[in-house]
Parts: sequence; structure tokens; C-alpha cells
Amino acid sequence: MAKITLPFSMDNKVDNHEMGLLSCDLYKVLPQPLQKIVESNLSLLDYLHMVPLAQVGLPQYYTELTRKMGDTKKPNLIYPVSNDVYVHILVDDKDSRNNYIPVEPTLTLDLDLLIPEVERKCVALSEDLVEFDPEGDMKEQLLHYLDQVVTAKDEPGARLFPDPYEGPLHRGTKLNKIRVTERELDAIRYAFIRDKIGLGNLEPLIMDPYIEDISCSGLGHVFIEHKIFKSLKSTIVFPSMQDLDEFVLRLSERVKKPVTYKEPIADATLPDGSRINIVFGRDLSKRGSNFTIRKFSDTPISIFELVDFGTLNYQILAYLSLVISNEMNVFVCGESASGKTALLNAITTFIHPLAKVISIEDTPELQVPHPNWIREVVQSTKTDDDTGAVTMFDLLKAALRQRPNEILVGEIRGPEGNIAFQAMQTGHSVMATLHAATVQKLIQRITSNPISVPRPYIDNLNVVILMSVVKLPNGTQGRRITGISEIVGYDSASETFNIMESFHWDEATDTFEFTGNMTSYILEYKIATKLGIPTNEKRRIYAELGRRAKILEKLHKEQGITGFYEILDVLGKAQREGLF
Repeated sequence: MAKITLPFSMDNKVDNHEMGLLSCDLYKVLPQPLQKIVESNLSLLDYLHMVPLAQVGLPQYYTELTRKMGDTKKPNLIYPVSNDVYVHILVDDKDSRNNYIPVEPTLTLDLDLLIPEVERKCVALSEDLVEFDPEGDMKEQLLHYLDQVVTAKDEPGARLFPDPYEGPLHRGTKLNKIRVTERELDAIRYAFIRDKIGLGNLEPLIMDPYIEDISCSGLGHVFIEHKIFKSLKSTIVFPSMQDLDEFVLRLSERVKKPVTYKEPIADATLPDGSRINIVFGRDLSKRGSNFTIRKFSDTPISIFELVDFGTLNYQILAYLSLVISNEMNVFVCGESASGKTALLNAITTFIHPLAKVISIEDTPELQVPHPNWIREVVQSTKTDDDTGAVTMFDLLKAALRQRPNEILVGEIRGPEGNIAFQAMQTGHSVMATLHAATVQKLIQRITSNPISVPRPYIDNLNVVILMSVVKLPNGTQGRRITGISEIVGYDSASETFNIMESFHWDEATDTFEFTGNMTSYILEYKIATKLGIPTNEKRRIYAELGRRAKILEKLHKEQGITGFYEILDVLGKAQREGLF
């Protein structure tokens, strides 16, 4: 199985603090915020005793992280993931990646013999315990089971001899409980929940809201992509092919998509909505089995958070609000992990609050804030006669019969793209993501197999947003809208498209230029008409764009509104009153 390998020796002396915290020299020099934390979490203090503080210095403690912390050249900080799990971000001067160190209650205690003993005790008493209810609260039931077989020796009223237990999950058989310390008991409870219900050693990474991706590329470290500190290496290490294969097999069973040598690839969704891909066996992956977990936040990133990140500005938001609220067709394009889905999620805020929205995905990622939202997901399971699967193509055809105001396609990859363009032709508004680096590459993809959209249909797509991970002027990386283009029309004689750029990102200054100012085809000839602006006054639309940009900036900067659902409520009221 996976091993925990710290970037320093685990043999350093650990002070068990039996004489109290005031006798601990390290406790006395800790920053006050960290002192308060270790008073109730001695496992964290034990861990700090192992850290070579003389070389790396005392870590700072933060309850929350900010984006600016990512600019720190030599990070050394601790933040909480839960009440009993912490993370230490520590610089590694010998590697291009810094260290990500989960500090769990089990880290500094030797439970290698104790936990197997508790498991054997549970198995031996299984006939005397009430049957486990898979539909019930699994965590609560597991803790009740543990209470039957293990107790803290310093627990008031604890007995050395067999004692009857009158709990709801025991039938009264006399037990001889395993006696442990209070800290060992807490650690055993944590380990059982982590390993039996969670994803084992990966559970702290799953719990961490700052992690975007978890990646095991084969033997060696598990790597993560952190929202603040970018690429990091964790302390989770697979030392052998056997350890890695066993872990991957258990992981696939836990997500109810078991892999085998016959079917070695699995895609699944974790209970928290994260997406996992597993490849099993050395035949396919020469460095050993691998897996990738792509995490998603419970609450999507909002349009104003994207402004704070520098992904776009208020002028772009105003432009998109006009485009989306007036039912233009929009594609968000870019390479993998460029932020396409996050942007599509955020700008759904501009869909009219009374609209009926249907989303279609092969893996559920989109989170639409509207109450009248139908969320449809591909069914990939097939029967022996190769029937039973429901594709995106099938779902998109069905969606056209449901009278939606807006259709969202998680990602266009195949024939469903053709149906999407047919939906545009029949007046349905469509938004989608697609892997393409430029508008020209987008056109090449959607007109070629397997999407095969006829070229004359392409101008039904009004706006293309290009996303990318770019190098910023300060040397760091960030996600930016690198351009927004309008598809004006198609010339059948020359088989060419008239494409106009509306916004362009300047890489030298990290700013956005409104290149379509006073020349936007979509604003002047599509949206101005919908807003009732006379043709001879169509340029009034730019004043409306400026007015909206000021409203959005005021909501964000002056009123402090940033939440995803909060923004929808405010804009929804403004739309109903005709103010936005």
C-alpha cells in the first residue's frame, strides 16, 4: 500500500508531552495562533518536533489562504483541513516542486500493530454485532463498532475485565475491550473512517478545498495541483508495483468502478463530485497503474472571483452579460485545465433567472444556479448485446423536445456537436466547451470527423471565448481569457469565415483591450435590435455596455458581493425590474 515519506527523518525525537505543554520548549516559542491549535491537537505538536526547525524555521499558521501567498518563494506555513488534519507547505530547495505534507492524527503514532489487532477483534465479534446497514450513517455505525472493542484506559469507569455493553449495535455479549490511550483511540477512529469509508491515504487531499487535481503517474510520489501553490509533491509514495496495483484495485472498488486486466480503464464520480480516471496495469502504463482525480468546489467560482484572479475584467463581464442574456450561442475553448468549465459555470449567472436550463455532460461538472435546471448525464453502461448506453447525442436530441431556453453541453467531442448546431438553427440557445486553442482550430475540429458540422452551419455560433494558462509579466502562471471573437458569417464562394475579435489580452501588461469597441457585429446587429435600439442609433449599445460594467464594478467593489448564488439573486432582481 501507499507509504508516507516525510522530506526529513521520522526518527527525530518526539516529545509525548506527558509532563504538560509548559514543560515543552518548542511550545513556548511557537507563534500564539499555533500555540492555541496544538493545545488541542498534540499530534501537530509531535509533528513539529520532527521538523528540522533550525534549518527551515518556524512555520506560520493561517486559518485561510490568499492568492498572494502563492508568490512566496520559500513557503513554510500550516493551515487546517479539518478539526484534526492540517497541511504543511514546505519549500524544497533541491526540487522544482515544494512539499505538501498532510499532518494526520496517525502520523506520529505507531499503530502498525494496534490497528490490525482492532480489526481482528471486530471480525471475531462480528456474529455478536448488529448487521451493518449500508443505507444508514456509515460513519456513526463504524464508530459504534469500534466502541464495542476498544476503549481508552484513562477513560472514567473503564474496566479491565469483560463488561456488558448495552449499546444499540451489540446484543449483550461480554467483551474484553482493547485498552489504549486517549490519543491512540482518537487516531484509531480517524484511521478507520479514513480507510473504511474514505479513500485511505488520499482522504486528506480530497478534504483539502485548495486542491484542484490529484495525480499518481506511477511509482513514486502522488502529485497535486494546488490553487495557491501550484504543483506540489505530497508525502504519499508508492514504493513498488504491487503496492500501487493493490491501492488502485481498492480505489476502483471504493468508487464502484472496479478495474480488471480485461477492463483496465475506469471513469467515475466521487461522492463530493470530483472526477476520477483510473488506468490499471503495467501493460498499459509502463510506470505502473495511474490515476487522476479532478476536484470541484461545492460552490462554483463566481464572475467577481474571476475578476479578482485577473481572468477577465468588468468590461468583458458586461459584454458577456449582453451576449448571454440575449440568447447568443457561445463556446468556451482552450486546452485542458485552462479553466473552461469554471468560466462556463460562472457566466451562467447571466442566464435569465426565469429560464429553463438543460445541461448535458458525460461527467457531471457544471453547477447551474437556476432552480429550473435539468441536469442530464451520459449512461455508459452497456449490456451484452451492446445496448443500454445513453450518449450525449441521445440526451441532446431529447433536450430539444423539452423546450429549454438554454442548453449547456459540458464538452463537445463527437456527433452531439452536429445536433448542437441544429439546435442553434432552430432557435435554441447553446453554450458549450470544446478543446481548441484558436477559432481556426475550433472550426477545423467541428467540421471534421467525428463532429462533422457542415461549414455553412458554423455562423450559427456567435461568440467564441478562448481560455489559456499563460505566463504573467511577474513570472507566475495564471488563467486568462486570451481573446473573444465573433463569427460574423460564411462566404460559400470562397469557403471562408468572417471573424472579428472583440477582446484581446495583452501579455506584456496583463490587461484586456476592447478591440471590438464601435465595431462589434454581435452588439450592433444582433443585440441592439433585441433591445429595441433603432438601427440608426445602434451604437447606443456601447453606452449600455459601459453602464453595465459600472454596475458590476459597484456591486463587487462597493457592496462587496462575491458569492456565486448571491450574484444571481442580485442580478435576477435587477433583470426583473429591467435595470440589467
